[in-house]
Parts: sequence; structure tokens; C-alpha cells
Amino acid sequence: MLDNVRTPIVLAPMAGGPSTPELAATVGEAGGLGFLAAGYLSAADTAARIATLRELTETPFGVNLFVPGAPTPPEHFAAYLDRLSRRFPLGEARFDADAWDEKLDLLTAEPVAVVSCTFGCPSEAEIERLHRAGSEVWVTVTSVPEARVAAETGADVLIAQGAEGGGHRGGFADRPEEDVADPLTTLALVQLVHAAVETPVVAAGGIATGAGIAAVLAAGAAAAQLGTAFLRCPEAGTSALHRDALEIETPTMLTRAFSGRRARGLRNQFMLDNPDAPAAYPEIHYATGPLRAEARAADNPDAVNLWAGQAHTLAEAVPAADLVRKLTEEAKAALQSALSRPFPSC
Repeated sequence: MLDNVRTPIVLAPMAGGPSTPELAATVGEAGGLGFLAAGYLSAADTAARIATLRELTETPFGVNLFVPGAPTPPEHFAAYLDRLSRRFPLGEARFDADAWDEKLDLLTAEPVAVVSCTFGCPSEAEIERLHRAGSEVWVTVTSVPEARVAAETGADVLIAQGAEGGGHRGGFADRPEEDVADPLTTLALVQLVHAAVETPVVAAGGIATGAGIAAVLAAGAAAAQLGTAFLRCPEAGTSALHRDALEIETPTMLTRAFSGRRARGLRNQFMLDNPDAPAAYPEIHYATGPLRAEARAADNPDAVNLWAGQAHTLAEAVPAADLVRKLTEEAKAALQSALSRPFPSC
């Protein structure tokens, strides 16, 4: 698939609102690879968005799915939700598989060019099923062991997501006991994965400029996946509150406070007040839905998840097609500049 795009730019699938058929179509028409986020959507809603996207473009595109995990015992998160309930409206803390089976049925019946997976690796049988339908399967990894598993299971491409990236960490598991170790940054992870497996790598996390794209290409990536960089584009479904917040030089941080799974967003009071939020996804995600909705309605940035990568202030409010063209030209210039630098003879 990557050999068939005109520029090595992949639109990150951003669930929860920013991902739209219009954004994916525009990126594809501009030469990149557009993606739809199917996370949190029903199979019927996913089908409707795919149909809209197909009306907008004939270029290939991908759809991202959340691989379901296992339920978390209620006793692991009851105390946290009890504490929150004294200040905020909460919903039901429930587990579901995010319509995984139904979406697989949809994508095998109505295949797309690429199916990418977050939060885990599909089984070998599921990957073979998608292959038979004509789709490539890409898997998000955050470590070398995950990369090896995905490659051995049959993934066509590995999305190496570094710690700088906005939104949820897309690896296979979220283990609080591993928080003491620094998560791998994008450039380090790309180099390590590229050295460990032969499967092509797409770099993701904190990439916001053409120079950033050039850096990961030089490190061995076949393409760069960008999400936060597109959040301010008019085609994105980003809320006004989120768009405005991206312009402010607010630090980002990793948190489980909103969803029960580590994710990077603009630092706010809710994150700071709940540094010990337990790992319980999607139970906490559903439980905090009402408090997040209330904060959005009140334009309160201190009680809503505003996912963003570390380079969020570089995001521009420009049409997505213009951004793809600018990033492409910047990447070409950066690579040419690097090649022009003198190296001593050995």
C-alpha cells in the first residue's frame, strides 16, 4: 500500500470526534493515506462513514479498529470512581468489545485498503481473514517485543508509536507496574523496530513538520503517521474548545484519569488531581463520559480530555490538502539539506 501513495504521509485515525470522512478524503486526494477511526462507533456507523468517504474519493484509505482486551474486576477501580462521584456526574463503568466482531464482519464484506489495529494484535486467523478480503493489516506497537509478535502473526506494517504522540498509547497492554520505565520515544523506537524485524515501519508520535518526517524516514521508517498536526484543519471534527487549547503552550502529560488507559493530552486540573487513576479500560472511559460531556458543554478545559502530542503548538489552522503539500515539500527540503552536508572521508 505504501508504494502506491504519492507522499509518505499517513493520517492518524483519531477516535472520538476529530476523524471524519472529509479529512481522510482530503489527505488521500493530496497524495497521502487517509484513515477513518472506527473506535467507539457501531458497525452501522462505521459502514455509514465508509460509504461517505467512498463518495468523496476513489483513493485508497484505511480504517482503524480497537482490539478488545479483558474486563477489569470492579474492585480495581471502585474506589477511584467513588471519589470522582463526590464531585462529578458519572456513567456506568462497563466493559464491551467495541463491536470488534461486527466490524470485522463489515470489513471482510466491504474491504478497504488497510485495516489498522490499536490496543493489541489480531489473531493469525483474523489477519488471514482480512488478507483474503484484500486488506493489508497494520498493527500499532510501542516496544520491540510487541513488534516481534505482530510481525510473526502476519502484520503487513508496524506502526511504531513513540511516547511523544497524542491520544492513547496504542500498545498491547497497559501495565501500571511498567510506569517506572520511560516509554520509548519515536526515533528510538523506529530504529529499534527497524533493526529487529523486516516488516515495514510507519513512525508515529510527535511528528509535526516536514523535518520530523524526514528524520523518521532517515531512521528507517517507510512513512510517517501524523495526528495532532491535522487537528486544527477545517476538515477535522475537532471541537472549538480543543482547537483553541492547541494554540496555547500548555505542557502535555500521560494520564489514565479520563479513560483508564494511558493517553497523552494537554495537562489540566483533572489530570493533576488524579495521578493515581487505575488501569481499567474501557470501564473508566464509559464512567467518565458524563463529566467530560458536561465540561465540553461548559467550555471547561480543566475537566475534559484534550488529547495532543508534545509538538501540538506546531499544528496549523490550514486546509488539510495545503498541509500535506507543505509537509511534503518540507520533508524533501530537509532530506536534500541533510544530503548536502559534508561527511569526512574514511
